Amino acid sequence: MEKKKKQYVVLGMGRFGISVARTLYSLGHDVLGIDKDEEIVQGLSNELTHIVAADVLDEDIYKTLGLRNFDVAVVAVRDLEPSVMCTLMLKECGIPFIIAKASTSLHGRMLDKIGADKVIYPERDMGIRVGHNLADSNIVDYIELVDNLSIMEIGTPKTMVGKSLSEVELRRLYNVTVVALRRNGQILVNPDPNDKIKEGDIMVILGTRDSVKALESKI
Repeated sequence: MEKKKKQYVVLGMGRFGISVARTLYSLGHDVLGIDKDEEIVQGLSNELTHIVAADVLDEDIYKTLGLRNFDVAVVAVRDLEPSVMCTLMLKECGIPFIIAKASTSLHGRMLDKIGADKVIYPERDMGIRVGHNLADSNIVDYIELVDNLSIMEIGTPKTMVGKSLSEVELRRLYNVTVVALRRNGQILVNPDPNDKIKEGDIMVILGTRDSVKALESKI
């Protein structure tokens, strides 16, 4: 079934905001970008559904652009004060779901207190991913999710090659689940426990942060 097309507004067209806006637009959604830098706006005029040059602290634009009719707002403003004010005004105009970028834990707590539905930390999360990748050559990628969950992609250790998923007993030993295998450019979702692990396979593993960390220390 075709996914419902949504309307997104992204406030702040820095590197993060541009990346989010372009990605949402490429996925077939309507995207409005807002930034006060007219040069940036001009450069993105053909890459989004619509983009306007305006100050995100100008309360009038929230009404004139009809932002309350959008499904999701992404606050990609870098500095703390304008980020908080922008989130507050979005909340007051009644937008259903607000995602806000935070640069520090204090910034994040403030956004959470004034009603942001989801607070993200792009720099921190990317640092965690890069750190894990650098610390162990077997780790392909590492992402921390909500609710104490993590996803880790690891290159299959030689000791596991030729064994089935049930034989390596990752669930019993580490309380983690192999949710997918990447093999020869294809993704095998929810693989059969009797499926033999092959050389070159990438295992996509889901578990708590502690359980994933325990497995990471053993590979």
